Amino acid sequence: MDKHVDVISILWIVSGSLGILLAIFLFWLLWGITFIPNMEYEATYILRLVATWVSIFLAVFSAPEVIGGIGLLKRREWGRILVLVVSFFNLINFPLGTALGVYSFIILLKEETVKLFTSNKK
Repeated sequence: MDKHVDVISILWIVSGSLGILLAIFLFWLLWGITFIPNMEYEATYILRLVATWVSIFLAVFSAPEVIGGIGLLKRREWGRILVLVVSFFNLINFPLGTALGVYSFIILLKEETVKLFTSNKK
C-alpha cells in the first residue's frame, strides 16, 4: 500500500501544480491580449476581469490538490481526508480527474491504508 499512496500523492501534487501553472498562463495570456493596439476600453476591462477571476478560481481549486498530496507523502490523516474530498470534486473532470479520483478512492478507503495513516498519529 505504501507504493500506491506514494503514487497517488505524487499524482495529486503534479495535477495541482499543473492547475496552478495553467492559472498563471491564462492570467498572463488574457492580460497580455489587452495590450493589443486600438482595443476598446470595455474589451480591455472585461478581459482583465476574466483573467483575474478565472486565474483565482483555478488556483483556489488546484492548491488543495498540492497540499493534500504533500499531506499524503507525510502520511498525515488530514492529507488523506483532503485528498478524498478533492477526489470527489475531480470526478467530473473527465477523463484524467475521474481516473485519479477513482484510483484515490479505491486505495485510500482500504482498511490497510486507513491503518497506515492512523498508526502515524503523534
